[in-house]
Amino acid sequence: MTTQATQAAHTAPSAQSARPAIKALPEPPDLPPPLPEPAVEEIRLETVLGALSDPLRLRIVRKLLLESERFDHTCGWFGLDRPKSSLTHHFKALREAGITRQRQYGLERRSHIRIADLDGRFPGLLDLVADWTPAER
Repeated sequence: MTTQATQAAHTAPSAQSARPAIKALPEPPDLPPPLPEPAVEEIRLETVLGALSDPLRLRIVRKLLLESERFDHTCGWFGLDRPKSSLTHHFKALREAGITRQRQYGLERRSHIRIADLDGRFPGLLDLVADWTPAER
């Protein structure tokens, strides 16, 4: 084994241990029904990747994966400086791609990541999103 291969073998496990931890919070009882979304078997990789190709949507998903304080969050929790109509469009794109699940609570919608569904369909995809480092603005 070459020195470089030996070094790579020793550095690979430490890189994985530094991975950000995805927060999968338990589903509370008595949730409102989810808004229309694709069934698990209908979630398509090209649709998911298309939705994640937008940097803002990728940031939204990453924040939900790593920083969730509750089971689901309103648009305001993200602290995004965008018009409400723009945010509505982005959250709808994530839901229709099968990445997030949204529920209506009175006048507000709250979102969370469909972690189990996405891990079942595309193992490792959410780990890649969690590992992504956003560009500085």
